[in-house]
Amino acid sequence: MSVGFIGAGQLAHALVKGFTAAGVIATHRITASSPDTDLPTVSGLRKMGVSMTTSNKETVNKSDVLFLAVKPHIIPFVLDEIGPDIEDRHLIVSCAAGVTISSIEKKLLQYRSAPKVMRCMTNTPVVVREGATVYATGTHAEVEDGKLLEQLMSSVGFCTEVEEDLIDAVTGLSGSGPAYAFTALDALADGGVKMGLPRRLALRLGAQALLGAAKMLLDSEQHPGHHHPRSARDGERWLPQPVDQRSGGFVHQNTGAAVSCRSRTHFSSGH
Repeated sequence: MSVGFIGAGQLAHALVKGFTAAGVIATHRITASSPDTDLPTVSGLRKMGVSMTTSNKETVNKSDVLFLAVKPHIIPFVLDEIGPDIEDRHLIVSCAAGVTISSIEKKLLQYRSAPKVMRCMTNTPVVVREGATVYATGTHAEVEDGKLLEQLMSSVGFCTEVEEDLIDAVTGLSGSGPAYAFTALDALADGGVKMGLPRRLALRLGAQALLGAAKMLLDSEQHPGHHHPRSARDGERWLPQPVDQRSGGFVHQNTGAAVSCRSRTHFSSGH
């Protein structure tokens, strides 16, 4: 199996790094194309051993699984360019937000009678093999194609099949989720710094707290509310309840939670 990426930006870089770390494919079997050879991600892919080119057609010819990793508005132009080179062996996987399978199939049907198209939505934590990916299967893709894509994407995190009409919701949830997590972490660290912690330590503690909380939730499969900390009782040293998470802005909530918990712990310890 060989894999190609049309587009060599952050997504392609993250997936390649994840795939190779997982050992599912060697970098010499990966080709990526980009018209901009000066991108940092292009340099990074080249250093990992990926075959780089400025020709999308070359990427198609060297690949069995072809990821369309470009901006949504670029997709129609890419399909017009590579359509004549698509063969029966190709599995086309679109990672473009908002671009439907039917629109891609309609374009490719001008060149092939049964183009195999799938659509997936993933996120950047694939780079550390903790991604969240969903995919939908096109009209002509077969069960084996879905298994192949799931094998690839499961190597870099969680992966499951969904109906295509759910993918836009996934884009807003797990696709954008890491950005919210980083915002929450930054705010928590700000609260820690405000209470006297060095920023590096505050960030490390906050990140570990989020990582641990996520793992607890996934391992237990219980509602998040089940894991809320209990209020301090006489003779106990449980973390106090955080500030009301429904009041104030998102950043203010998380910074305030860190400050409030410190203040209440300080009070309950008798100082």
